[in-house]
Amino acid sequence: MRILGLDPGSVATGFGVIDWADGEARYVASGAIRTSGAEFPPRLRQIFEGVLELMREYRPAEVAIERVFMHRNADSALKLGQARGAALCAAFSTDPMVFEYAPREVKLAVVGKGGAQKEQVQLMVMTLLRISGELGPDAADAIGIALCHAYCRQARLAVASGAAAGATP
Repeated sequence: MRILGLDPGSVATGFGVIDWADGEARYVASGAIRTSGAEFPPRLRQIFEGVLELMREYRPAEVAIERVFMHRNADSALKLGQARGAALCAAFSTDPMVFEYAPREVKLAVVGKGGAQKEQVQLMVMTLLRISGELGPDAADAIGIALCHAYCRQARLAVASGAAAGATP
């Protein structure tokens, strides 16, 4: 199962691609779609086109994306929401299943602590996937989102399997 994790941002949209099989994650690719220019609509187009290219290249079966959380600055929250919308519209190009996770959910799944710092997420992602070298924070967050989805997916399947077998929780 190939999973694309997306960490949307108006300046940099992180992406992480993992393969998930038999409860194990394998690193495939990661990076960031960097936008440029003073005008916001062309930057949204850059995000859209960047995610569209990722969908074509990696063909993920499922996409996990970070939910928008409220910023102190309403303008920043609106821009983040628009960047997220551009990424989602591109993701729908190959008709994958799409899942959303709150930042705290991702940190809890990857680090074990919902209030973890970005550096802790980055370190855990690199440790879990045995990534050596450089890994930018946007890419690390996106891989963390993909891992969170993989773990939650596995838990949902285990619960469904137990329910189908007549097990009681």
